[in-house]
Amino acid sequence: MANVLVTGGAGYIGSHACKALKAAGFTPVTYDNLVTGWQDAVKFGPFEKGDLADRARLDEVFATYQPVAVMHFAALSQVGEAMSQPGRYWANNTGGSLNLIEAAVAAGCLDFVFSSTCATYGEHDNVVLDENTPQLPLNAYGASKRAVEDILKDFGAAYGLRSVIFRYFNVAGADPEAEVGEFHRPETHLVPLVLDAIDGKRDALTIFGTDYDTPDGTCIRDYVHVCDLVDAHVLGLQWLKDGKGSQIFNLGTGSGFSVREVMDKAEEVTGSKVPCTVGPRRAGDCTKLVSGSTRAITDLGWNPQRSSLEMMIADAWKWHQTGNYEA
Repeated sequence: MANVLVTGGAGYIGSHACKALKAAGFTPVTYDNLVTGWQDAVKFGPFEKGDLADRARLDEVFATYQPVAVMHFAALSQVGEAMSQPGRYWANNTGGSLNLIEAAVAAGCLDFVFSSTCATYGEHDNVVLDENTPQLPLNAYGASKRAVEDILKDFGAAYGLRSVIFRYFNVAGADPEAEVGEFHRPETHLVPLVLDAIDGKRDALTIFGTDYDTPDGTCIRDYVHVCDLVDAHVLGLQWLKDGKGSQIFNLGTGSGFSVREVMDKAEEVTGSKVPCTVGPRRAGDCTKLVSGSTRAITDLGWNPQRSSLEMMIADAWKWHQTGNYEA
Protein backbone atom coordinates (compact mmCIF):
# COMPACT_ATOMS: atom_id res chain seq x y z
CA MET A 1 0.00 0.00 0.00
CA ALA A 2 1.19 3.52 -0.79
CA ASN A 3 2.43 5.57 2.15
CA VAL A 4 0.97 8.96 3.10
CA LEU A 5 2.86 11.14 5.57
CA VAL A 6 0.41 12.50 8.15
CA THR A 7 1.82 15.29 10.25
CA GLY A 8 -0.04 15.64 13.53
CA GLY A 9 -1.33 12.10 13.12
CA ALA A 10 -1.31 11.60 16.89
CA GLY A 11 -3.80 14.43 17.37
CA TYR A 12 -7.57 14.61 17.21
CA ILE A 13 -8.20 15.15 13.52
CA GLY A 14 -4.97 13.50 12.38
CA SER A 15 -5.73 10.21 14.13
CA HIS A 16 -9.17 10.06 12.51
CA ALA A 17 -7.55 10.83 9.15
CA CYS A 18 -5.15 7.92 9.65
CA LYS A 19 -8.08 5.56 10.19
CA ALA A 20 -9.80 6.87 7.06
CA LEU A 21 -6.60 6.55 5.01
CA LYS A 22 -6.11 2.95 6.11
CA ALA A 23 -9.72 2.16 5.16
CA ALA A 24 -9.05 3.73 1.74
CA GLY A 25 -6.06 1.47 1.11
CA PHE A 26 -3.17 3.73 2.13
CA THR A 27 -0.60 3.31 4.89
CA PRO A 28 -0.63 6.42 7.09
CA VAL A 29 2.78 7.32 8.52
CA THR A 30 2.32 9.56 11.55
CA TYR A 31 4.89 12.29 12.11
CA ASP A 32 4.27 14.02 15.43
CA ASN A 33 6.27 15.63 18.23
CA LEU A 34 3.61 14.63 20.82
CA VAL A 35 3.40 18.16 22.23
CA THR A 36 -0.37 18.19 21.78
CA GLY A 37 -0.95 14.68 20.44
CA TRP A 38 -0.62 11.37 22.22
CA GLN A 39 1.00 8.19 20.98
CA ASP A 40 -1.90 5.95 22.05
CA ALA A 41 -3.91 7.49 19.20
CA VAL A 42 -1.47 6.08 16.61
CA LYS A 43 -3.19 2.80 15.73
CA PHE A 44 -3.35 2.59 11.97
CA GLY A 45 0.24 2.77 10.70
CA PRO A 46 3.87 3.52 11.64
CA PHE A 47 4.83 6.28 14.06
CA GLU A 48 7.82 8.57 13.65
CA LYS A 49 8.49 11.09 16.39
CA GLY A 50 9.77 14.38 15.10
CA ASP A 51 9.31 18.11 14.94
CA LEU A 52 8.52 20.20 11.87
CA ALA A 53 11.51 22.39 12.75
CA ASP A 54 13.88 19.43 12.33
CA ARG A 55 14.67 19.35 8.61
CA ALA A 56 17.15 16.49 8.91
CA ARG A 57 14.52 14.34 10.63
CA LEU A 58 11.95 15.21 7.97
CA ASP A 59 14.40 14.28 5.22
CA GLU A 60 15.09 10.97 6.96
CA VAL A 61 11.38 10.11 7.18
CA PHE A 62 10.74 11.04 3.55
CA ALA A 63 13.67 8.87 2.47
CA THR A 64 12.55 5.91 4.59
CA TYR A 65 8.88 5.84 3.58
CA GLN A 66 8.86 7.62 0.19
CA PRO A 67 5.28 8.84 0.69
CA VAL A 68 3.09 9.53 -2.31
CA ALA A 69 1.52 12.51 -0.53
CA VAL A 70 1.55 14.64 2.61
CA MET A 71 -1.51 15.29 4.76
CA HIS A 72 -0.54 18.20 7.01
CA PHE A 73 -2.46 18.70 10.27
CA ALA A 74 0.31 19.58 12.73
CA ALA A 75 -0.25 23.08 14.14
CA LEU A 76 -0.88 25.11 17.24
CA SER A 77 -4.51 26.22 17.29
CA GLN A 78 -5.53 28.04 20.49
CA VAL A 79 -6.93 31.49 19.77
CA GLY A 80 -6.12 32.95 23.17
CA GLU A 81 -2.55 31.71 23.04
CA ALA A 82 -2.19 33.00 19.49
CA MET A 83 -3.12 36.46 20.76
CA SER A 84 -0.66 36.40 23.65
CA GLN A 85 2.20 34.45 21.99
CA PRO A 86 2.06 35.27 18.28
CA GLY A 87 5.71 34.47 17.70
CA ARG A 88 5.17 30.87 18.71
CA TYR A 89 2.43 30.54 16.10
CA TRP A 90 4.42 32.10 13.30
CA ALA A 91 7.44 29.94 14.11
CA ASN A 92 5.54 26.66 14.45
CA ASN A 93 2.65 26.96 12.02
CA THR A 94 4.32 28.94 9.27
CA GLY A 95 8.02 28.23 9.76
CA GLY A 96 7.42 24.55 10.45
CA SER A 97 5.13 24.22 7.45
CA LEU A 98 7.68 25.88 5.19
CA ASN A 99 10.27 23.37 6.40
CA LEU A 100 7.87 20.50 5.65
CA ILE A 101 6.97 21.84 2.20
CA GLU A 102 10.62 22.25 1.26
CA ALA A 103 11.38 18.72 2.44
CA ALA A 104 8.45 17.32 0.45
CA VAL A 105 9.55 19.07 -2.74
CA ALA A 106 13.14 17.92 -2.23
CA ALA A 107 11.88 14.34 -1.90
CA GLY A 108 9.74 14.62 -5.04
CA CYS A 109 6.52 14.28 -3.02
CA LEU A 110 4.36 16.81 -4.85
CA ASP A 111 0.82 16.05 -3.64
CA PHE A 112 -0.05 18.00 -0.51
CA VAL A 113 -3.31 18.16 1.47
CA PHE A 114 -3.34 21.04 3.95
CA SER A 115 -5.48 21.57 7.01
CA SER A 116 -6.25 25.28 6.99
CA THR A 117 -9.04 27.07 8.83
CA CYS A 118 -12.00 29.40 8.48
CA ALA A 119 -10.08 31.63 10.91
CA THR A 120 -8.23 32.97 7.85
CA TYR A 121 -11.40 34.90 6.98
CA GLY A 122 -11.62 36.85 10.21
CA GLU A 123 -14.97 38.38 11.08
CA HIS A 124 -17.54 39.10 8.39
CA ASP A 125 -20.78 39.67 10.26
CA ASN A 126 -23.95 38.54 8.48
CA VAL A 127 -21.94 37.17 5.57
CA VAL A 128 -21.84 33.50 4.65
CA LEU A 129 -18.28 32.57 3.89
CA ASP A 130 -17.14 31.02 0.63
CA GLU A 131 -13.69 30.42 -0.78
CA ASN A 132 -13.60 33.90 -2.35
CA THR A 133 -14.41 35.78 0.86
CA PRO A 134 -11.56 38.19 1.69
CA GLN A 135 -9.12 36.75 4.21
CA LEU A 136 -8.74 39.16 7.14
CA PRO A 137 -7.56 37.03 10.07
CA LEU A 138 -7.91 38.47 13.56
CA ASN A 139 -5.04 36.58 15.21
CA ALA A 140 -1.75 34.83 14.61
CA TYR A 141 -3.46 31.45 14.28
CA GLY A 142 -5.52 32.47 11.26
CA ALA A 143 -2.74 34.63 9.87
CA SER A 144 -0.13 31.86 10.11
CA LYS A 145 -2.45 29.45 8.30
CA ARG A 146 -3.15 31.99 5.57
CA ALA A 147 0.60 32.40 5.10
CA VAL A 148 0.99 28.65 4.54
CA GLU A 149 -1.69 28.84 1.86
CA ASP A 150 0.42 31.49 0.13
CA ILE A 151 3.53 29.34 0.43
CA LEU A 152 1.75 26.40 -1.18
CA LYS A 153 0.63 28.62 -4.06
CA ASP A 154 4.19 29.90 -4.60
CA PHE A 155 5.67 26.40 -4.46
CA GLY A 156 3.06 25.24 -6.93
CA ALA A 157 4.17 27.90 -9.39
CA ALA A 158 7.88 27.26 -8.80
CA TYR A 159 8.07 23.47 -8.41
CA GLY A 160 4.77 21.98 -9.55
CA LEU A 161 3.58 21.23 -6.02
CA ARG A 162 -0.12 20.29 -6.15
CA SER A 163 -2.22 21.15 -3.14
CA VAL A 164 -5.72 20.79 -1.81
CA ILE A 165 -6.42 23.28 0.97
CA PHE A 166 -9.31 22.73 3.36
CA ARG A 167 -10.56 25.74 5.31
CA TYR A 168 -12.75 24.15 7.87
CA PHE A 169 -15.05 25.28 10.54
CA ASN A 170 -15.49 23.85 14.05
CA VAL A 171 -14.80 20.13 14.20
CA ALA A 172 -16.69 17.94 16.65
CA GLY A 173 -17.68 14.33 17.27
CA ALA A 174 -15.58 11.20 17.39
CA ASP A 175 -15.05 7.88 15.67
CA PRO A 176 -18.39 6.02 16.00
CA GLU A 177 -16.44 2.88 16.94
CA ALA A 178 -14.67 4.86 19.68
CA GLU A 179 -11.18 3.74 18.60
CA VAL A 180 -10.04 7.38 18.62
CA GLY A 181 -11.66 10.60 19.73
CA GLU A 182 -11.15 14.15 20.87
CA PHE A 183 -8.68 15.01 23.59
CA HIS A 184 -6.48 18.08 23.94
CA ARG A 185 -4.00 19.23 26.55
CA PRO A 186 -5.43 21.61 27.69
CA GLU A 187 -8.93 21.07 26.36
CA THR A 188 -10.28 24.15 24.57
CA HIS A 189 -13.03 22.81 22.29
CA LEU A 190 -16.64 23.37 23.22
CA VAL A 191 -18.16 19.89 22.92
CA PRO A 192 -15.61 18.04 25.11
CA LEU A 193 -15.68 20.93 27.60
CA VAL A 194 -19.46 20.59 27.81
CA LEU A 195 -19.18 16.83 28.32
CA ASP A 196 -16.47 17.28 30.95
CA ALA A 197 -18.80 19.61 32.84
CA ILE A 198 -21.68 17.16 32.58
CA ASP A 199 -19.76 14.24 34.07
CA GLY A 200 -17.93 16.27 36.71
CA LYS A 201 -14.48 16.32 35.13
CA ARG A 202 -14.61 20.10 35.56
CA ASP A 203 -16.68 22.20 37.92
CA ALA A 204 -18.47 24.15 35.20
CA LEU A 205 -18.35 25.26 31.59
CA THR A 206 -17.35 28.90 31.11
CA ILE A 207 -19.31 30.76 28.45
CA PHE A 208 -17.01 33.44 27.07
CA GLY A 209 -19.35 36.32 26.36
CA THR A 210 -23.14 36.51 26.29
CA ASP A 211 -23.42 39.94 24.67
CA TYR A 212 -22.72 39.05 21.05
CA ASP A 213 -25.15 40.15 18.35
CA THR A 214 -26.79 36.73 18.07
CA PRO A 215 -30.27 35.51 19.09
CA ASP A 216 -29.09 34.23 22.50
CA GLY A 217 -26.00 36.43 22.89
CA THR A 218 -23.42 33.65 22.47
CA CYS A 219 -21.07 33.00 19.55
CA ILE A 220 -22.28 30.99 16.57
CA ARG A 221 -20.12 28.41 14.83
CA ASP A 222 -20.55 25.94 11.98
CA TYR A 223 -19.83 22.42 13.26
CA VAL A 224 -18.72 19.49 11.11
CA HIS A 225 -18.26 15.89 12.26
CA VAL A 226 -14.62 14.81 12.35
CA CYS A 227 -15.38 11.67 10.32
CA ASP A 228 -17.04 13.71 7.58
CA LEU A 229 -14.09 16.08 7.67
CA VAL A 230 -11.46 13.38 7.18
CA ASP A 231 -13.54 11.76 4.45
CA ALA A 232 -13.11 15.03 2.58
CA HIS A 233 -9.35 14.81 3.06
CA VAL A 234 -9.27 11.36 1.47
CA LEU A 235 -11.32 12.73 -1.42
CA GLY A 236 -8.86 15.61 -1.66
CA LEU A 237 -5.99 13.16 -1.90
CA GLN A 238 -7.81 11.28 -4.66
CA TRP A 239 -8.47 14.60 -6.40
CA LEU A 240 -4.71 15.14 -6.62
CA LYS A 241 -4.02 11.53 -7.62
CA ASP A 242 -6.51 11.97 -10.47
CA GLY A 243 -4.34 14.78 -11.82
CA LYS A 244 -6.68 17.63 -10.99
CA GLY A 245 -5.23 21.00 -10.14
CA SER A 246 -4.68 22.72 -6.83
CA GLN A 247 -7.91 23.81 -5.18
CA ILE A 248 -9.35 25.33 -2.01
CA PHE A 249 -12.46 23.98 -0.29
CA ASN A 250 -14.44 25.20 2.68
CA LEU A 251 -15.66 22.36 4.90
CA GLY A 252 -18.78 23.27 6.83
CA THR A 253 -22.44 22.40 6.83
CA GLY A 254 -23.83 25.90 6.46
CA SER A 255 -25.72 25.48 9.72
CA GLY A 256 -24.49 27.53 12.64
CA PHE A 257 -25.15 26.74 16.28
CA SER A 258 -24.60 29.01 19.27
CA VAL A 259 -22.81 27.98 22.44
CA ARG A 260 -26.13 27.75 24.24
CA GLU A 261 -27.64 25.61 21.47
CA VAL A 262 -24.73 23.17 21.79
CA MET A 263 -25.27 23.04 25.54
CA ASP A 264 -29.00 22.42 25.11
CA LYS A 265 -28.41 19.57 22.66
CA ALA A 266 -25.80 18.02 24.97
CA GLU A 267 -28.30 18.06 27.80
CA GLU A 268 -30.84 16.38 25.54
CA VAL A 269 -28.40 13.68 24.37
CA THR A 270 -26.94 12.90 27.81
CA GLY A 271 -29.98 13.55 29.96
CA SER A 272 -27.90 15.73 32.29
CA LYS A 273 -27.58 19.46 32.95
CA VAL A 274 -24.51 21.45 31.97
CA PRO A 275 -23.23 23.47 34.95
CA CYS A 276 -21.97 26.77 33.60
CA THR A 277 -20.64 30.19 34.48
CA VAL A 278 -20.36 33.34 32.37
CA GLY A 279 -17.04 35.00 31.65
CA PRO A 280 -15.90 37.93 29.51
CA ARG A 281 -15.35 37.68 25.79
CA ARG A 282 -12.06 36.17 24.65
CA ALA A 283 -9.84 38.35 22.50
CA GLY A 284 -9.85 37.19 18.89
CA ASP A 285 -13.23 35.43 18.97
CA CYS A 286 -15.58 36.20 16.09
CA THR A 287 -19.33 36.61 16.50
CA LYS A 288 -20.35 34.18 13.77
CA LEU A 289 -18.49 31.83 11.43
CA VAL A 290 -20.66 29.85 9.02
CA SER A 291 -19.77 28.37 5.64
CA GLY A 292 -21.81 29.33 2.63
CA SER A 293 -19.91 27.16 0.19
CA THR A 294 -21.03 23.96 -1.53
CA ARG A 295 -17.87 23.57 -3.63
CA ALA A 296 -16.72 20.50 -1.69
CA ILE A 297 -20.07 18.83 -2.36
CA THR A 298 -20.43 19.79 -6.01
CA ASP A 299 -16.79 19.49 -7.15
CA LEU A 300 -15.19 17.05 -4.72
CA GLY A 301 -18.20 14.79 -4.26
CA TRP A 302 -18.18 15.24 -0.49
CA ASN A 303 -21.28 13.82 1.18
CA PRO A 304 -21.26 14.55 4.94
CA GLN A 305 -23.32 11.93 6.75
CA ARG A 306 -22.77 12.52 10.46
CA SER A 307 -22.73 16.31 10.88
CA SER A 308 -26.06 16.79 12.65
CA LEU A 309 -25.51 18.40 16.03
CA GLU A 310 -27.20 15.45 17.75
CA MET A 311 -24.97 12.85 16.07
CA MET A 312 -21.78 14.81 16.70
CA ILE A 313 -22.54 15.08 20.40
CA ALA A 314 -23.74 11.46 20.65
CA ASP A 315 -20.52 10.14 19.07
CA ALA A 316 -18.42 12.41 21.27
CA TRP A 317 -20.32 11.23 24.37
CA LYS A 318 -19.74 7.59 23.43
CA TRP A 319 -16.00 8.26 23.16
CA HIS A 320 -16.04 10.33 26.33
CA GLN A 321 -17.56 7.49 28.31
CA THR A 322 -14.77 5.07 27.33
CA GLY A 323 -12.33 7.06 29.48
CA ASN A 324 -9.68 6.60 26.77
CA TYR A 325 -9.33 10.35 26.47
CA GLU A 326 -7.59 10.31 29.85
CA ALA A 327 -4.73 8.19 28.46
